[in-house]
Amino acid sequence: MTNVTKGSDATTETVETVETEAGPASITWHTAKKARLVLAVSHGAGGGIEARDLRALAAVLPAHGVTVARVEQPWRVAGKKLAPAPRTLDLGWRGIWPALAESGLPVVSGGRSAGARVACRTAAEVGAHAVLALSFPLHPPGKPEKSRAAELLGSGVPTLVVQGGNDPFGRPGEFPEGPYELVEVPYGDHGFAVPKRAEITQEEAVAVITDAVVEWTGSLG
Repeated sequence: MTNVTKGSDATTETVETVETEAGPASITWHTAKKARLVLAVSHGAGGGIEARDLRALAAVLPAHGVTVARVEQPWRVAGKKLAPAPRTLDLGWRGIWPALAESGLPVVSGGRSAGARVACRTAAEVGAHAVLALSFPLHPPGKPEKSRAAELLGSGVPTLVVQGGNDPFGRPGEFPEGPYELVEVPYGDHGFAVPKRAEITQEEAVAVITDAVVEWTGSLG
């Protein structure tokens, strides 16, 4: 690990580079002083680890005994604009996993959008304790017939989906019944942004996400 950037009574932050078969990846660790779980979260195909939901989880979860690892996948570290094929994304995630599991603590595999798909596809193989799917892209916008529900339903571990109420990649009401929990962020789009006319503020929308994840991780055995 390198680049210790800040610390507090509850957490320290470090950055680690991990070599994978898909290229170098980067993990920004937000380490809880008394950790009982690790939550690893990666970004989607259109953004990085500075997404509002990933930053909020990193700020809140360590105080609740959860170390958060924000993972920048190899293609982003390499400066590429477009995400590679799912097989390459999964290859990179597998390569990152030993670093995530090194502490010996249970690891929750998570991500937003494309990162949520990776977490679901690889959960059983890597031995994830659970899956956190943020803004799971159930289908391409306007194409509900191209469902990716099988990935979500096939995670094989306890799974929490946090979905914006107005997400064009799949609104909460479109999700099939299955062995997972789903929390709706009212008015939220794919990035959990809410319009100014919404009945909740942006800060309240983000709090829906963090509150749900705090409660859910607290329930995991």
